[in-house]
Amino acid sequence: MKMLLVLQSYVLLVKVDLMMRRSSLESIHSLVHGQAVIPLAARKQPAVETISYAVELASVFYPKAVLCLQNSAVTTVLLRRHGWNAELVIGAQTLPFRTHAWCEVGGDVVNDKPYMREIYAVLERC
Repeated sequence: MKMLLVLQSYVLLVKVDLMMRRSSLESIHSLVHGQAVIPLAARKQPAVETISYAVELASVFYPKAVLCLQNSAVTTVLLRRHGWNAELVIGAQTLPFRTHAWCEVGGDVVNDKPYMREIYAVLERC
């Protein structure tokens, strides 16, 4: 199951990378927004940490640096496919101006530091 999650993560990393190069942010938003939460039996549902780790592991083997938006979109889609009500969150800070993306489940940040909402003002939840 874990290797399958890593493979799914890698394929989604490629897909989102291509979307980032050829399309707009709207296409990534549509991908994430269009992925419904697929309910699974509790015993078949991989833990949030397992899915997040699979995305991180796939990122290690990815041929270039994985951006936060790419990582968070993939994590959100995979979590939803495995029964978790995940949200992609995009935030910004003004000084210095920076944007960042992360994934949350139940209001908890799952693929980044837990204090992201203290650093970045939330611009979008998907």
